[in-house]
Amino acid sequence: MSNMYSMDLRERIVGQIATGVSCRAAGRHFGVSASTAIRLGASWRDTGNIEPKVIGRPKGSGKLAPHLDFLLGLIEATRDITLEELARALFEEHGITVHQSTIWRAVQAAGLTYKKIRYGVRVWAHRCPQGAGRLER
Repeated sequence: MSNMYSMDLRERIVGQIATGVSCRAAGRHFGVSASTAIRLGASWRDTGNIEPKVIGRPKGSGKLAPHLDFLLGLIEATRDITLEELARALFEEHGITVHQSTIWRAVQAAGLTYKKIRYGVRVWAHRCPQGAGRLER
């Protein structure tokens, strides 16, 4: 994914379009694609807003958001539960099929870590203070 264009560049492109230059010509002048200049011009004409749109999904949404409490409850009840067992329990209880990595990302975002203890056994550790879970070693 590419980076967003700066507000300064956006304002200069729209400023040139406002003087009567075509969107394509303004795009060529500032070294952006014609489609970018056309979208900026249309957004400026329709709403007056040229700020970049939000990228990505809002926090707290997604397939597992309604079931996060269920997953965290399972982890609290059984500290050595695996991601595979969590996926199986989620399917059996709610009929939802997700990949183990999806469960890992959701639980990690909730602030839990997966800690390795003696003899290679792994258990779910407590929540991280910042809420940004990391795999502890």
